[in-house]
Amino acid sequence: MGLLHYAPDRTRIKICGLKRPEDVDFAVNSGVDALGFVFYPPSPRAVSPQHAAGLISRLPAGVDAVGLVVNASDAEFAAIRAYAPITLWQFHGDESPEECQRLAAGDPWIKAGRVGEGFAFADFSLQYRQAAGFLLDALVEGYGGGGIPFDWQWIPEAWVSANAPRVVLSGGLNAHNVGEAIARLQPCAVDISSGVESAKGIKDAVLMAQFIEAVRLADSKKPKR
Repeated sequence: MGLLHYAPDRTRIKICGLKRPEDVDFAVNSGVDALGFVFYPPSPRAVSPQHAAGLISRLPAGVDAVGLVVNASDAEFAAIRAYAPITLWQFHGDESPEECQRLAAGDPWIKAGRVGEGFAFADFSLQYRQAAGFLLDALVEGYGGGGIPFDWQWIPEAWVSANAPRVVLSGGLNAHNVGEAIARLQPCAVDISSGVESAKGIKDAVLMAQFIEAVRLADSKKPKR
């Protein structure tokens, strides 16, 4: 398990922005591969390093604890590290490749790309070539995709095919559209936050179950290799 353990016949699932123990437990018991914890104070889904540590303690081995940061200072990063045992970092701001490498300090990390029309996919993956993964989110004002999907036709087929083991698709996914996304792009993983919420930061068990079921159904329809 784990977010970036690529398997062509099984799409990995990450649920992001968790704040409540019961949501963590439900997601884990439903077989997700990673849970994301937001360390960006302006976000309504933000958690403190201490609170995140308690939530992460509920994760079994093999489920990634993803730490989402946005232009975090060295001091902020150190505070997270002091408490929360993050297994995969997600840089969601304007961090340079050098900053990502330095802050991750040997841990695996993924870089979020804010995708709009004309996004330079080849330049992005070349610039951040040391990343373990590329998370594709919608370009909106501020940081984060705002629960809005982008046009998947903007992603060059050759690029997504070449980078499939590292592609994490995000941005406005839900139980109704994730099947089409998987069929079209065959990403390593899908990432969801607002699409399984009853309110910001409050996950809905029914919506999480429906999303996971939709991903597994899409996987079952993949051509056998």
